[in-house]
Amino acid sequence: MKLRRSMLFLPGSNAAMLSTAFVYRPDSIMFDLEDAVSLREKDSARMLVFHALQMPIYRDIETVVRINPLSTPFGMKDLEAVVRAGADVIRLPKTDTAADVHALEAEVERIERECGREVGSTKLMAAIESASGVVNALAIATSSKRLIGIALAGFDYVMDMQTERGDGTELFYARCAVLHAARYAKIDAFDVVFGDLNDEAGFLKEVDLIKRLGFNGKSLINPRQIELLHNAFAPTEEEVDYARRVVAAAAAGERQGLGVVSLNGKMIDAPVIDHARVVLRRAEASGVRK
Repeated sequence: MKLRRSMLFLPGSNAAMLSTAFVYRPDSIMFDLEDAVSLREKDSARMLVFHALQMPIYRDIETVVRINPLSTPFGMKDLEAVVRAGADVIRLPKTDTAADVHALEAEVERIERECGREVGSTKLMAAIESASGVVNALAIATSSKRLIGIALAGFDYVMDMQTERGDGTELFYARCAVLHAARYAKIDAFDVVFGDLNDEAGFLKEVDLIKRLGFNGKSLINPRQIELLHNAFAPTEEEVDYARRVVAAAAAGERQGLGVVSLNGKMIDAPVIDHARVVLRRAEASGVRK
């Protein structure tokens, strides 16, 4: 399984950022052709992203493209360009129903066949941005084998709910609905952008919340947030030490043909062992929490 703690938004119209963002080493880079691009820049941004996707510097980083909705004049043009350019993941904004994912999937498969790309190699992500999307989160999450995750987009959601961003209370139900849908479908769940770049304490408080809830990661709008996020998701020395002992005990039990394993007098079952392996994977990727 791939770690997707950080997903950094890049405006598709910003050529300078497209050529340098790889140095920040987020888990995924998201080229944005939708909200971050003005109407008059849509076509030029699409071409910039098309060429950026083919740059060798992005071969080792998962590339995600947020296209415009297929119902707009730009959505299909975006999709044609970025699938042919080799984007790893297409992020569909404003996903309200499973039918939205089905429509996207059909077009992606058509383009893959036309350009000779392996059918199924282009993955999908659904962004849930409305009350309708939250209500239909489970249907959306299970709508396609191409889906690697679903993401909650906070600004449009709170507008639809006739409220505004606050202490997180306004997002609690949506976060739980999206997260449970993702866990049932066995895909990743991504939290909303934190917009106040000067409120580091507020950002870390929100990261702590979504980590404890069980989210895989968070969408980011500034490279300064990457290290903070990765460090917050990194395990402590105590957690790493315990995980190593759990994995070692499980391996010893397997060699001895034991069906049940214990550590320090406590029984260790499969979920505990799986969690220990996740902790060690996070430590390998992030190091130990500073």
